Amino acid sequence: MAAPQDSEAKKAAKQAKRSARKAKFTQVFQAFSMQRKEDKALIPWMLGVFLVTAGVIFGVGFAIGQPWLTLPLGIIAGVLGAMITFGRRVQRTVYAKADGQPGAAAWALDNLRGKWRVTQTVAATTQLDAVHRVLGGPGVILVAEGAPHRIKGLLAQEKKRIARLIGDVPIYDIVIGNDEGQVPLRKLQRHLMKLPRNLKSQQIDALEAKLSALGNKGAAMPKGPMPQGAKMRNVQRTIRRK
Repeated sequence: MAAPQDSEAKKAAKQAKRSARKAKFTQVFQAFSMQRKEDKALIPWMLGVFLVTAGVIFGVGFAIGQPWLTLPLGIIAGVLGAMITFGRRVQRTVYAKADGQPGAAAWALDNLRGKWRVTQTVAATTQLDAVHRVLGGPGVILVAEGAPHRIKGLLAQEKKRIARLIGDVPIYDIVIGNDEGQVPLRKLQRHLMKLPRNLKSQQIDALEAKLSALGNKGAAMPKGPMPQGAKMRNVQRTIRRK
């Protein structure tokens, strides 16, 4: 016979799972409502993807003489396709709002998928220009955001500082922006994934241990993109004090 404590623990675990599912559903619904208000093409796109995906799978089933067998599969695939479309359009909207705002690159790096080691603001200016360091299979990647004429010097100094310590390990530099030679914020993840894989996991660990001794030369940047209309002078004054 199960002890009372075990029964209570199971009941609490089930309640926690229900609460988590409810919170997740609420979050998704809120995101959908907000996106629908800003993106008038959202519902037509989701509906179109659902109909096309379900229709193709149903058509294949009809061609092989099993239309009703493939109908449920088509509906499930259509719903999945619509949700993927929703997620991508939300992501596009989020990146569009963050694009060009101080701290946007740091925020994007924090949301990278994969085994990247990110150190934010290894160098910065009081004008909120910054260089962030990323370690991964390619080697050392320096990601800069800010005014091009200022971050050029920041990047050069940081590359020189790192090169003394890491020897022949490749160093890549990326400038976030929409001009020629720059990488748009929304394409940062894709750009990193295209870089060649030069290091193994053990080498990355050793590299991280070496670079941890360098510390950061810049002041802390805002936690995420600064909202439009934020008072730059107040933020700069706060950074100078740190």
